[in-house]
Amino acid sequence: MSSAGEAAKTGGFGGLGSAALARAERFLAEAGFDRAPWLAVAFGSGILAWFGLPGPWHWSAAIGSGFLLALAALAIWPTGSAIAEERGHLRRASVALGLVFAAGIVVIWVRSEIVGAEPIERPMIERVQGYVLERQDQPAEDRARLTLAVRDAASGESRKIRINVPLDALAAAQVTGMVVEGAVVRMRVRLMPPASPMLPGAYDFARTAWFRGLAATGSLIGELELVEPASEGPGIARVQRALSKHVRQRVDGSAGTIAAAFASGDRGAIDRADEEAMRDAGLTHLLSISGLHVSAVIAAAYLAALKLFALFPAIALRVRLPVIAAGCGALAGIGYTLLTGGEVPTVRSCVAALLVLVALAMGRDALSLRMVAAAAFAVMLLWPESVIGPSFQMSFSAVLAIVALSTSAPVRAFLAARDEPWWQRMGRRVAMLFLTGLVIEIALMPIVLYHFHRAGLYGALANVVAIPLVTFISMPLIALGLLLDLVGIGAPVWWLVETSLDLLLGIAHVTAAQPGAVKLMPQMDGLTIALFSAGGLWLALWTGRARLLGFIPAAIATLMLIATPIPDVLVGREGRHVGITVDSADGARRLLSLRDTRSSYSRDNLLELASVTADPIPLAEWPGARCSRAFCFLEIERGGREWTLLMARNRDHIEERRLAAACAEADIVVADRFLPRSCRPRWLKADRKLLVKSGGLSIDLEYGRITSVAESQGEHGWWRGERE
Repeated sequence: MSSAGEAAKTGGFGGLGSAALARAERFLAEAGFDRAPWLAVAFGSGILAWFGLPGPWHWSAAIGSGFLLALAALAIWPTGSAIAEERGHLRRASVALGLVFAAGIVVIWVRSEIVGAEPIERPMIERVQGYVLERQDQPAEDRARLTLAVRDAASGESRKIRINVPLDALAAAQVTGMVVEGAVVRMRVRLMPPASPMLPGAYDFARTAWFRGLAATGSLIGELELVEPASEGPGIARVQRALSKHVRQRVDGSAGTIAAAFASGDRGAIDRADEEAMRDAGLTHLLSISGLHVSAVIAAAYLAALKLFALFPAIALRVRLPVIAAGCGALAGIGYTLLTGGEVPTVRSCVAALLVLVALAMGRDALSLRMVAAAAFAVMLLWPESVIGPSFQMSFSAVLAIVALSTSAPVRAFLAARDEPWWQRMGRRVAMLFLTGLVIEIALMPIVLYHFHRAGLYGALANVVAIPLVTFISMPLIALGLLLDLVGIGAPVWWLVETSLDLLLGIAHVTAAQPGAVKLMPQMDGLTIALFSAGGLWLALWTGRARLLGFIPAAIATLMLIATPIPDVLVGREGRHVGITVDSADGARRLLSLRDTRSSYSRDNLLELASVTADPIPLAEWPGARCSRAFCFLEIERGGREWTLLMARNRDHIEERRLAAACAEADIVVADRFLPRSCRPRWLKADRKLLVKSGGLSIDLEYGRITSVAESQGEHGWWRGERE
């Protein structure tokens, strides 16, 4: 055979490459997998690539690479050729995945250009008059949060800002119940650009604000003036607030705030201690109206409608009851979503649940990977930015874990019907409930650690009790209490609601108080979370023994996570907040804090990213530190050598010659101001000039590595750091 004919047969590859392609083709042909989930993964990967790549040239190159993969597959395996028949699965996979990956980048890029709001350039104080778009009450913080549409005083352009208004200010102006959606208000405010991450791996509010259209956030200065009251009318937001207030009046204490969150989506009154206990117990997902709550409401409405209409033969014999029940469930789900505020996670869960209802109405399997993929596609097309957030990732990871577990052969055999006593059948179901909770916890652990740097280790046990308690007792009782309140006889039901939610809070506090209940980890890198994701998706989306290969990347990621170094020095984005990890006399890791800040946000970020649970120690109180009014001087040993740190405590003027001499003796100098050129430390000068470009810093002294916030920001519109 000629070389040209041989090349045609092998598709242009050498013998080794051809053998590998043949094995891949055979694997795809025999796997019996569903293609839709992998297309959803490719689309989501394109969206994540846009966030991960630095700028337009890279985004364009990534789009081109997707198209190039598709064109290469069509060129190497031409339509109608024998080799195209032999490599049919590979050809279709390459074309589809390449095009869908490119489409993901295009969709998020277009979305960013359409909805992205340019942040204000610098902090400012100005007097604004704005139209109230949204009001969010936060009684636990003694404030209300107003989202306003205003016009820029200089350019006249419209922009959206968010202002924190103390409840006392509303009461003093006698407008507490009048400053609602649709009102026009005037006030003097202090505005700030949306904050970028304080440290590498911290929450990026600037990115969230960009996609929400927020140009600035701030707080009220002085008094608030009501220019024009809102028009009369019920309005969903007013109904939501009235419902929340009614529930809190019917149920006392902390249980009432939880009940209000379930009924109306209003979490503003939940006490911080209760919220932290729920978080550390792995139960915080119950407080956010999402898939669990929406699914419970829709399922209850679906089953109630199905049983009710089955009582009427004239209807049951003429109409497919699943269709009617699906319609009732859809109405209940949409109504609940609107009533609880219509937040993106709730809407996303509602969309996914509606697709499940469509499957039930059509007589299809509702719990399938194809339905999960369809729901994911719907969400990613409407809100592509949600892919990078923990809510999307945790929701779909949990569903994937449930579907993969329930469709596996061992589980199907375990749950198969058999002739046995009722208590054995019930025991198997309880065991399956616990196993499902455990699998979900394992699936979510990497995501939780990546985004929040902490995870509740006993969450599986707590959720086994808490999820059925909320789904089958608390939420139905809340609905029944509201219904009976229409005729004034709901008090006994509300007592039961309070009892059930007190039990939920008791579970949370007891679980969170156990030794080792919370595990803190430093920020894992992108490769580690990518390996976890790849392993989890492989385990979930393939079938048979092939899925076991997913344990390989998951195991590698676990080893990488364990080996992730804890940063030695953390420097906040402005240089004011600095944390240094040290070992105390009893061998425990502690965090030294340059400033004894009252900001829980700054303190929590430093503690979490340093993997320290104990309260920080003021640097001035540490025996090894030498502090004056202006600076603190500290020597620590890392990587077999002594490191000298010089950190500014304030902006007091220091004689330049003295400052230069102190800098020359230090390896690292940190200050929240611009330092003169004469300040030349031996290794790093993290002053205002550097930090406005780099953002916050995470420093590993043993390996001499510096990680900055700017490294992960690129040229995305929300990043305001100065570029080189």
